[in-house]
Amino acid sequence: MKVHEYQAKEVLSRYGVPVPGGRVAATADEAAAIAAELGLPVAVKAQIHAGGRGKGGGIKLAATPDEARKAAGEIIGMQLVTHQTGPEGRLVRRVLVEEQLKVERELYLGIVIDSSIGFPLVMASDAGGVDIEEVAAKTPERIRRLPVDPSIGFQPYQGRQLALALGLRDDLMRPAVQTVSGLYRAFVENDCSLAEINPLVVTADGRLLAADAKLNFDDNALYRHDDVAALRDPDEEDPLEVEAQQLGINNYIKLSGNIGCVVNGAGLAMATMDAIKLAGGEPANFLDIGTVNDASRVVNSFRIIGEDPSVRAVLINIFGGMARVDIIAQGVVDAHRELDIHMPVVVRLAGTNLEEGDRILRESGLPVIRAADLGEAAAKAVAAAGEA
Repeated sequence: MKVHEYQAKEVLSRYGVPVPGGRVAATADEAAAIAAELGLPVAVKAQIHAGGRGKGGGIKLAATPDEARKAAGEIIGMQLVTHQTGPEGRLVRRVLVEEQLKVERELYLGIVIDSSIGFPLVMASDAGGVDIEEVAAKTPERIRRLPVDPSIGFQPYQGRQLALALGLRDDLMRPAVQTVSGLYRAFVENDCSLAEINPLVVTADGRLLAADAKLNFDDNALYRHDDVAALRDPDEEDPLEVEAQQLGINNYIKLSGNIGCVVNGAGLAMATMDAIKLAGGEPANFLDIGTVNDASRVVNSFRIIGEDPSVRAVLINIFGGMARVDIIAQGVVDAHRELDIHMPVVVRLAGTNLEEGDRILRESGLPVIRAADLGEAAAKAVAAAGEA
């Protein structure tokens, strides 16, 4: 789960990470009032779940409350297009109004999970203000990487090492250690998958501040973080993904292809998408119905896929272990009875109660296309999508 910049800064500030003064506004008048309260030149920043906002016209500077009102009026309601939104852009519903900073240096600080060792990995660089992927590709030596053993936790001496590596000495040493330590605690205690400050800036008056912030949270851990779950903004998510979650399908991600997928198991779902690509097609979604014996889950999967206008065929790939093939087959039959399914459906079933599942599909009289294995199923789905 992603959150807005202003929300990430609110979380980080509770952990001692220094952030610029400011608040979020939903109207131009609110933006002007915040600017007047701050009594400083401000930056008016569009709040969407995407980077590159400045290049897209989503960040404007204002010296007075009236200028802040004008800037907010231009940004709120705009369809902001950045390299991360795609050509359709994202509707801006609110702005962050915060003090304008006179920046002397831009740094990078971030934390992810290093899956190769199972440790949080703290990354720091003196090349802030640009995508860290770009720095890693062009000048990897400018990134300092520090794995943190979770059984020990982040130690002050490690913060001092990172501060020195970034050239943060003297009066900046203490706030640097506080910032790295606070970011780490926020990452661990909130079950984040990403915590990033880019840029972390040194201002002309000698302050160290998080000029921007990004937090991503592990969806699977939200059940123990009600305060974090409350930060979710469904308006920033794909409508079909939101609807899928409401229907109990938590593992649905919309993609750009035309072959809808219904699969049980994340690994099998990824293999199914690979098989479709290998056969010359493009998957329209990732959808893992999970290890369930619930025909309605299959019906709801069809419901979601059917609302995607790009879908030209559906591939059902079920390898039944604890999940029973006959129940999945009944779900396919129920879906055709309850919904207006107009696209061809390719079905590959294997595993528990396969014979009963075959009987249910055969006696239903549905024009489903059967396949014996994944390769055949993918080829038939690609062909069916092309004919449709």
